[in-house]
Formats: sequence, C-alpha cells, structure tokens
Amino acid sequence: MSTRIVFAPDSFKGTVDAADAAAALARGWRRERPGDELVLRPMADGGEGTLDAFAAAVPGAERMPITVAPPAPGTLPVDTSWLRLPDGTAVVELAATCGIVLVQPQQPLDAHTRGFGEAIAAALDAGATRLLLGLGGSASTDGGSGALGALGARILDGDGRPVPLGGRGLAAAASVDLSGLRALPPGGVLILGDVTNPLLGPSGAAAVFGPQKGADASDVASLEAGLARFAGVVADVVRGDEALADAPGSGAAGGTGFGLLAWGASMGAGARLVAEAVGLADALAGADLVITGEGRFDGQSEAGKAPTEVAALARAAGVPVALVAGAITADASAFTASASLSELAGSGAAAMAEPVHWLEEAGSALARGRA
Repeated sequence: MSTRIVFAPDSFKGTVDAADAAAALARGWRRERPGDELVLRPMADGGEGTLDAFAAAVPGAERMPITVAPPAPGTLPVDTSWLRLPDGTAVVELAATCGIVLVQPQQPLDAHTRGFGEAIAAALDAGATRLLLGLGGSASTDGGSGALGALGARILDGDGRPVPLGGRGLAAAASVDLSGLRALPPGGVLILGDVTNPLLGPSGAAAVFGPQKGADASDVASLEAGLARFAGVVADVVRGDEALADAPGSGAAGGTGFGLLAWGASMGAGARLVAEAVGLADALAGADLVITGEGRFDGQSEAGKAPTEVAALARAAGVPVALVAGAITADASAFTASASLSELAGSGAAAMAEPVHWLEEAGSALARGRA
C-alpha cells in the first residue's frame, strides 16, 4: 500500500544543505519502498539555508549578487547574494555573509557582522520595502555592532574614535551615535531567529554560543564584558530599551539580535515563517509520516529550531514525526522514530566525511521500520 512521506529537514550545518539532505533521505527511502509518494519540503529556521528555502518556495524570487566585507581579519571579501521577493521584500541571511563556515580557523574575538550590514544596506538601496533577516550560523559575538556600523551607526571609544570590529573591540566602547542609522523600510524589519537566548548571562550569546565559535573560558569572559559594555552605551541613547538585552532572541547570532532590535526590528520565529513560505502545512495534509532533522539534536533544538516547528505542525495535523540528526544528545522519545548518522556510521567523523551517504542510509533505515 502506497503511503505519503514528507521530507522536511533543516540543513546539516557545514556538511549538507537542506535541499540536498531532503533529497538524500528520499533516495534512501525509495530504495526500500519505491511505490510511496515522496514530497520534499526543505526547511530552515533563520540560519544557513534560509535564503535557499525562500528562493525555492516563492515564484519570481530573484537572487541579487553582492560582495561584502571580509568577516574576520585575514579572510577575503565574500561573494554572496540577498533575495528579492516579488512583493518588494528582501531576504538577507547572516550565514551567507559572515557565517561560521566563512571563518576558518575560527576567530571568536575578531569575527564581525559588517558584511551582514552591508548586504542589508544594499537591499535598502535597491528599494526593498520590507526586510526578513535570517540570523543563525554566525562566526562572531559582536552584538550586531558591525552590522549597525554598516547601517550608519558610530560606536566610539573614549577619544571619539570608532572601536575595532569584532567582540574584542567592544571593550573600548564608550558611546554610540545612532543618529546616522538608515531608516527602516516601510514594511518594517523582521528578524528570523532560531533561538530565544538573551544577550547576557549564563544563557546569553557569549556563554552559550561562544564556545561553539572557538572561544575558551577567557574569551567568553571578555566577550561577555564587551557585550555588557555595548548594551550599556546603547541604553544611554535608546530610551526605554533597558529590557532589550533581556528580550528573547537578543542573543541570537552572537548578539546580532540585540543590535537589530536597537535599530527597531521586530523578532519573529524563523522556522514558522519558512514553513509558511514552503507550504509545509499543505504538504502535510494526508501525509502518513514526516521526516525532519538537523545536524545536531540537543538541548537547544526545542528553542525555535526547524525540527521543533515541523514536529508541531505535524502533530497538529495528526501526522507521526521521525527525526534524523548527525548526533542526537537530547531526549528524542517524542518522535515516532529517530536515526543518528553518527551511530549509523560508527562515529561522528565518519558521518561527517560522507554525510549524503549516511543520510541515504538513514532514509533506508526509517523506511525499513515502516515496512
């Protein structure tokens, strides 16, 4: 009996994008059950692959090439693009302008978001009437100061000179001049975030995400102090923003959420908006199973990540959900079935060496479980 299977994974960051991951899972499934109806709906949550998801889902979307600033000292300018939608909305993805995959080896203290701001400015220059800004996969912890600088802000030291780019430079921040900031577009600016962390503290940008970007304990302390200093000088000029550093998502992308909130942007749920764009709810109608996944399923996966949104929509539609991840370190018992690429391959290194192969094997394994 033929069944309808929906494949809606996020990207497996740094190894396989969402579209290729969905295709690999589907190939593996088809080996075991060639008669089933397979529907591919690659997902994203504001991080890597967000631009691709909108480009694939919105007819008439147009990629607009641009070259932006190097994301860290010693790196090259980045040839990238932003996406223009037919209604005048522009989608700009941080990961594609200054993401962690663009800074190797990692530079946790000096990587910055200047290129992201340059891409946003280019979209505004081209007449964008609304901005959707994907946050996630960042290399930096600069509070969005680099992006704000590209949009016209001036972050100054005690002598009135611009502070250096990156989290390290925030230690010298003594004042901020936001009078030159670009105006928001008529339709506003919506942040597509994948986390709800605040800017500061034990669950903040430096403490939680700094180590993932190569920061050791000393670096984390320095980054935390710099972000706190930056938040303080911003509070001196943006009245009523004392709660910005505590706002859910202000810690996203190394605190870029905070910088964008200070500009006047609003926080949105990245995975939910992408799900709407790709028509996931319609694809789930009449489905027998949806398979979602990401590179690592851990404690952060419940905080706005794509698999969580897919699972919520599927359960609302009464459709069972299976999970595939490179590694599964959190409780996955809420899923009907799960497959870890690391376990299938024998190790994380083996899975990362041939991710497409092991995604196919995961698809096959889940299909056999349905036989």
